[in-house]
Amino acid sequence: MGRAEARRARQGSARRAKQTDKKSGIRRFFTWKKLLGAFLGACLLGILGFIGLYLYVDIPKGNSAAKLQSNVYKYADGKVMARVGDVNRETVPLDRIPKDVQRTFVAAENKSFYDDSGVDLKGTLRGVFNTLRGQGKQGGSTITQQYVKNYYLSQEQTVSRKLQEIVISLKVDNKFKKDDILAGYINTSYYGRGAYGIQAAAQAYYRKDVEKLTVSEGAYLASLLQAPSQYDWSSATKAGKKRVKERWAYTLDNMVEMKWLPAADRARQKFEVPQAPRPLPGVSGQTSYLVKQAKQELFAQGVDESEFEAGGWTVTLGIDKNKQKALEKSVKRKLTDDLDPEKRKVDRDAQLGATSVDPKTGHIVAMYGGDGYPKHWTNNATRSDYQPASTFKPLILASAMENNAVTQDGLPITPNTIYDGRNRRPVVGGTIPFAPPNEDEHPYGKISVQTATNNSVNAVFAQMGADVGLEKIKETAVKLGMDGSKIDAKPAMTLGTMGASPLQMAGAYATLDNHGKKVTPTLVKKTMHPVNGVQTEVPLKDPIGDQVLSRRTADTLTSVLTGVVNDGTASESVQNTAYDAAGKTGTSDDNKSAWFVGYTPKLVTAVGMFGESPKGGAQVTLKGTGGGGRVNGGGYPARVWADYTESALGGSTGAEFDLETDLGAGVPPTPTPTPSKTPSTSPTPSETPSKTPSQTPSSPSGRPSDPTSGKPSDPATPTDPSSGPPTGGTDDGDTGGKPTGGKPDGESLTDFR
Repeated sequence: MGRAEARRARQGSARRAKQTDKKSGIRRFFTWKKLLGAFLGACLLGILGFIGLYLYVDIPKGNSAAKLQSNVYKYADGKVMARVGDVNRETVPLDRIPKDVQRTFVAAENKSFYDDSGVDLKGTLRGVFNTLRGQGKQGGSTITQQYVKNYYLSQEQTVSRKLQEIVISLKVDNKFKKDDILAGYINTSYYGRGAYGIQAAAQAYYRKDVEKLTVSEGAYLASLLQAPSQYDWSSATKAGKKRVKERWAYTLDNMVEMKWLPAADRARQKFEVPQAPRPLPGVSGQTSYLVKQAKQELFAQGVDESEFEAGGWTVTLGIDKNKQKALEKSVKRKLTDDLDPEKRKVDRDAQLGATSVDPKTGHIVAMYGGDGYPKHWTNNATRSDYQPASTFKPLILASAMENNAVTQDGLPITPNTIYDGRNRRPVVGGTIPFAPPNEDEHPYGKISVQTATNNSVNAVFAQMGADVGLEKIKETAVKLGMDGSKIDAKPAMTLGTMGASPLQMAGAYATLDNHGKKVTPTLVKKTMHPVNGVQTEVPLKDPIGDQVLSRRTADTLTSVLTGVVNDGTASESVQNTAYDAAGKTGTSDDNKSAWFVGYTPKLVTAVGMFGESPKGGAQVTLKGTGGGGRVNGGGYPARVWADYTESALGGSTGAEFDLETDLGAGVPPTPTPTPSKTPSTSPTPSETPSKTPSQTPSSPSGRPSDPTSGKPSDPATPTDPSSGPPTGGTDDGDTGGKPTGGKPDGESLTDFR
């Protein structure tokens, strides 16, 4: 070996020795034996820790009964409205509960109940992991764990409480028989409707004692425990009813799997629809609706239902006691005093609901739901099974302006745009043939959007719907708080054929009043509940949300809607007011509902009147109510609104709208220019002031006047092709104004085909 080769060999040996030393250093710290030892050590520490926890934690005394107390509901000023909390519970021994009914609870919640150790370790660990990740309440508990949570612990979702639950559940399972645990679980669980325990639930839902429950009824009650308020058949949404029926079927199928129910018997089972709820203890009249709505709001925001029903909560509502009384008195003065159910059967069908909102805070300051429990279970202020009719039309114009929509001739859609209002005029550019009639088949001819809004002309808004796009209109409506699941994007939607509630319509119009910033009408203003003996405030969502419409669009709509109040379909009922007002009437097909949604700078109120048969609750016509003919939005609803608004505003009647727009009836006119021989073609003509008619003034003879001369026009050569409509209402029954069909002062007639 040469000298060079020897040197290279020595260098290679040195490198290998160095690498070996480095590897040896790492292995000194991370050998597989040390890793295994560390893992086993951690496991041993965990086991010792759990043993220590098991020895340290004892089964506590039951505390549920001690926690049960009243919930207090207060007006906005802090005065008590109601105390609710008489505990509706009767503990029954297991031998009073039919065996099949007992098994429905096991089948629904914990099929391994009779064989497990009281804890589902896999499900519990998953729940702990998800709790640490901030994902809220998680399932995975056995019946034993749920019983421990109900009877021995609290409903809070923390890791320490979950560990307590595991230890106590193991001890309870070791100490008590399975039948005792099952009986405790069935008797301590909350079923909704204020019912704790299966006996109270049997009475609340099926008006019978627990011994008489069928397996089908038991399966429904067992299914309820997953989500009592969402699965209560009387108030559940369509989706909620579907889910509870699926869980009911799942429960019965599990019973077949467990060989507790023969397949033939399962096939014969029919879902037993529960009966309507009885009145809440301690509340009646309007308070019954307010308490129920407040609870629904809290549960929707994540408040645990069973924890809430255990009591100790103080709920302050936004209800102004004086405004609430004013609303109830206005309904009596302007509607119910006119009704004579003994003389006229149709008067028995009249229902009215109203929601009044402060547009600056979003809080509901007054609500009228009907006759109250037990006379009328449905809250008319929150029901959404009737059509809002023409009160939906302003949302079409709002969508047009937000989307910069144009007519078929390419002209921007504004309050000044001229449309063809001929009766049964076929819509151009739509995907489905549509040619709706105007009210009383009236042929309006060419009129501005402002005039069409004042007089609620169907032909104009049907065409506007096609121009804007039905899906875009639906999107705007949802942004304003309407329920998208009830809106079918078809041409008829432009006439307000979807379902909506006074609560939803009040929110949509409050957003207009709030310059386009979203208002979600909210009843609950503040909530306190006990945590470790200390009253703690629950964080609630702000009723005022994001900007969903531009201020220009919202303010323009307000300007336009002042024309409905001053010169349109609501003018006969809402007149000579000492305050600025805007609004829209609506009357649905077959006169089954009539509406007025109106607002001032400080108050938004939606009033809906509904025809409902006392027998079965079917929708019926309102025609003939009060001894008159058709019930229009400009009639009873507008009268109730005007009477209430005047009382509710009190000394605040001088407020004026702060509008950033140059369009609509609420904008003062520009000086009338000297008439030119050449007709004007300006697409943005001036408008009339808010307290003067937004149409061409009528002469004493009833014919429209020439705006340049002030003299009656010759009927053979009218100034406007649309001259001469009758003094009645338009579209779907809205009345109150005396429209002329003429153009606003100084407005040019840019043709639209």
